[in-house]
Amino acid sequence: MSSEAAIERARSQGRPALVAYLPAGFPDVQTTIDAAVAVAENGADVIEIGIPYSDPVMDGSVIQAATVQSLAQGFRVAQVFDVVRGITERCDAAVLVMTYWNPVMRMGVDEFSRRLAEAGGAGLITPDLVPDEAAEWIVASDKHGLERIFLVAPSSTPERMHTTVQASRGFVYCVSVMGVTGARTSVSSAARAVVEAAHAAGAPRACVGLGVSKAEHVREIGEYADGVIVGTALVAALRDGGVEAVAALAAELSGRGASPARA
Repeated sequence: MSSEAAIERARSQGRPALVAYLPAGFPDVQTTIDAAVAVAENGADVIEIGIPYSDPVMDGSVIQAATVQSLAQGFRVAQVFDVVRGITERCDAAVLVMTYWNPVMRMGVDEFSRRLAEAGGAGLITPDLVPDEAAEWIVASDKHGLERIFLVAPSSTPERMHTTVQASRGFVYCVSVMGVTGARTSVSSAARAVVEAAHAAGAPRACVGLGVSKAEHVREIGEYADGVIVGTALVAALRDGGVEAVAALAAELSGRGASPARA
């Protein structure tokens, strides 16, 4: 399933889509798959699988620690396709890969795109790639039917917002705060302004990320955004309580009762 279809399905049900981030290979590859499936079964519409990276400039301490552990255990970029396939074979959530651009370039943009599509992946979220520098990715994503999710922020100029919205497929990722990821007690007031700017620039779907950790955040953001992205809180739950804990948090965030986690 595409993230576009998943978000539109949520919209038809009168709610924002829940987008859940988990790092690949944490605490190990199989548990990443099990946790993602459990999150999907407990209300997540879209799963983001992050590729561990040695210089994660956008990630806060919880996600950095998880990716460092994954890399220390020998995780390799090519294993992300095993993770994506393992999830898409067991549930109908849209699965996106979030990655810095260097690992994609090292494998080859077309090769990476082909393998992601074959694994059932919906597309890529690319936090450090701007549309101006994405010509090769735009060609490969069109060729392999993949979504392109670019980021916009409170600092985005009207021109940058328009360019990014036009280049994106699936949704536009609206960064609600300037800085790194991490659970926060309240949602930045800038979030609404960024979403409104994205919608005004023509984005049919705009999702908010960075700082979302509680069900009340999901409800608050869902009043104006098409989707809500949760990462750090889920990673911390997985770290502290395993698949059962991350399933319970997803159920709480989505407003649904928890389903039993299945291995």
